[in-house]
Amino acid sequence: MRYLVTGGAGYVGGVTAAHLLEAGHEVTVLDDLSTGFPEGVPAGAHFIEGRVQDAARYLDGSYDGVLHFAAFSQVGESVADPEKYWVNNVGGTLALLAAMRDAGVRRLVFSSTAATYGEPASTPLTETDPTAPTSPYGASKLAVDHMLAGEAAAHGLAAASLRYFNVAGAYGKYGERHDPESHLIPLVLQVALGGRESISVYGDDYPTPDGTCVRDYIHVADLAEAHLLAMEAVAPGEHLICNLGNGEGFSVREVVETVREVTGHPVPAVTAGRRAGDPAVLVASAATARDRLGWKPSRPDLAGIVADAWEFARARAAGA
Repeated sequence: MRYLVTGGAGYVGGVTAAHLLEAGHEVTVLDDLSTGFPEGVPAGAHFIEGRVQDAARYLDGSYDGVLHFAAFSQVGESVADPEKYWVNNVGGTLALLAAMRDAGVRRLVFSSTAATYGEPASTPLTETDPTAPTSPYGASKLAVDHMLAGEAAAHGLAAASLRYFNVAGAYGKYGERHDPESHLIPLVLQVALGGRESISVYGDDYPTPDGTCVRDYIHVADLAEAHLLAMEAVAPGEHLICNLGNGEGFSVREVVETVREVTGHPVPAVTAGRRAGDPAVLVASAATARDRLGWKPSRPDLAGIVADAWEFARARAAGA
């Protein structure tokens, strides 16, 4: 099979492209490198430096499907500059869908997000729970979910939206390189590496066992495997939505303590005030992914996730 991976120079896109290659598929990565990195493109993939808005230049009927990761994903930036997110995340996907129709490419797996749910009233979250995003980033992803539902109904697209919870870990030489970094595990690892003096814990008075926020962490390799399964599982004319998570939550303090144990470094933590919009608990029900994709996480252990991320972070710091 031949696949186009948009945003394949990024974290999740690059790991998924590597999994596709390992499964024997032919892969073309399309990425403008605005947030991705050349070293994130796996060896063996054909790389095109270009915008998703220009996908019609590169897409033809020889492709069997598209895996779509090309999006801006910083929540805070989306609040300050919402038009950037509408133009790229929504406008870019609209152009991609038009290119797919013209080329006769009828299968798509989309990188969606738990941010579509906003601040949930209860967890674990299922795909039928209300969607109420609290940022333009989450709203842009939800808009694409709706777009895909219409495309499937009107034009027979086989589409899947995979709503990630907290993606972490690394897969060999592929790991998180966000700039600026906003994810908890790599930020705590920066403290262990000496790049930060301490990690800020935003709020210690939540209604959770230790007072800090609880999140569902999923290994990036498990996430990649779900994309391959979704590409085969979805039917023409269907838009399938699946949550991807462990179904188990870990608190901020548990993450910090796990980093201390894995790295052997003290990792000072400083308590700060709550951040607006942070729900106390955000945990997924992945029952739909299990039932429809035959998927379940094979790397659910937090220490293992942190250990993989630590190995990548040390190698990157050493210039490897």
